[in-house]
Amino acid sequence: MSITTEELCFQPISALAEEFRSRRLSPVEVLDAYLERVARLDDRLHTFITLTADRARREARQAEAEIGRGDYCGPLHGVPIALKDLYNTAGIRTTGNSQLLADSVPDEDSTCTRLLSEAGAVLMGKLTMHEFAYGPPELDGYFPPARNPWDPERIPSGSSSGSGAALAAGLCAGSLGSDTGGSIRGPAAVCGIVGHKPTYGLCSRYGVLTLSWSLDHAGPMARSVEDCAILLQAIAGHDPRDPASADVPIPDYRADIGKGIAGLRVGAPLSYLDTVPDLHPETFAAYRTALAELERLGAKVESVDLPEAKHIEVVGNVILTAEAYNYHEANLQAHPELYGSRFLGRLRLGALLSATDYLTAARGRARINRAMDQLMTRIDLIAMPTFVYPAVTFAEDAATPAWARTSLTRPFNVTGQPAISVPCGFSSLGLPIGLQLAGRAFEDATVLRAAHAYEQATEWRTRRPQL
Repeated sequence: MSITTEELCFQPISALAEEFRSRRLSPVEVLDAYLERVARLDDRLHTFITLTADRARREARQAEAEIGRGDYCGPLHGVPIALKDLYNTAGIRTTGNSQLLADSVPDEDSTCTRLLSEAGAVLMGKLTMHEFAYGPPELDGYFPPARNPWDPERIPSGSSSGSGAALAAGLCAGSLGSDTGGSIRGPAAVCGIVGHKPTYGLCSRYGVLTLSWSLDHAGPMARSVEDCAILLQAIAGHDPRDPASADVPIPDYRADIGKGIAGLRVGAPLSYLDTVPDLHPETFAAYRTALAELERLGAKVESVDLPEAKHIEVVGNVILTAEAYNYHEANLQAHPELYGSRFLGRLRLGALLSATDYLTAARGRARINRAMDQLMTRIDLIAMPTFVYPAVTFAEDAATPAWARTSLTRPFNVTGQPAISVPCGFSSLGLPIGLQLAGRAFEDATVLRAAHAYEQATEWRTRRPQL
């Protein structure tokens, strides 16, 4: 493969896999290109908390030797990946981007970490995130926040901020994030990459730091839909150590990915979106253009009502805040000084919630789920913008409390449905915009197929930030 070092760092996993398998390209060569790029760019972007260069070189050499003797084990063999720093890694610190865990070194891998290792992936290190996947970015925090490669004065969203920024900047080939209210899809949208939140229970959370046990999802982030399918294939499956893990058959997520979307029924909640006060006009325009493209590709787009739309955000926020406070309560009382100020401000709201509040939200969630299940008998997918507006500056983010922003991703955490974000345009300032597609539970393959069809029919995936 005769390409520049920069082009090498933007090759999709699917292309690297073929080059490695045929021995036209070396895992060591590719890793070296990534490490050189990290050394050159990450002082500005702050995507890595811990860079495991020596370990990665050992793993790349091992992968090269294994492939060389014919022991190729699949499309992740030798591929450099990095993990959001809430996935436990044996012998490597897992900080949750918090001073509280700054020196915490697990003695066991998370299930997802282990599965990626068994698939032959090369671990480059651990990526920046928002504190415990909840605290907003803090410029004076214990760890510096990741910055958006399209404009380093802007946030890469969160909480999987380092994953989104690193992928957009070409600093790793794939990543795993976590998604409790949109933390995979938000960074994907504002960084111009792809992020897939799998069906709740499809991927194990064992060994992943908890934010909200009933809303947390582990899932893949990459620069293409097919690459997300490759990562999902490696980590999906039942794990008895995760009480919420689903024991369901795991299909081949790439088998039908190229079959197109002719005949799929796509619901567009236009009447709801008309009521969203902070939906940016450029985001809405890109979304409408994306709907037209889905129709051109053969999908049947119809206007639908988003079930219980006026209740979803409150229900999701109450459940998340109560469960997060419960998880952190003991440490919050013992070591409040080890938490960031903005994280504390959000977390302490949980102390104001009662058992009645939580149970009322749980009943509301059941009502939402019933209504959504009924809607999904009439359609195959829901299409929405991923994020209400393109990336904002750090100053703008600090001035806008979380409760004042409309979340277009939270509905699918409440219901547990699979949802993906794929690039669908750019703002007048050159900032990425994302299209979100959600499907029925455990029909992740359909979501990936639809996103892939849209992605391949448009050119948004070809753009890169100028670094």
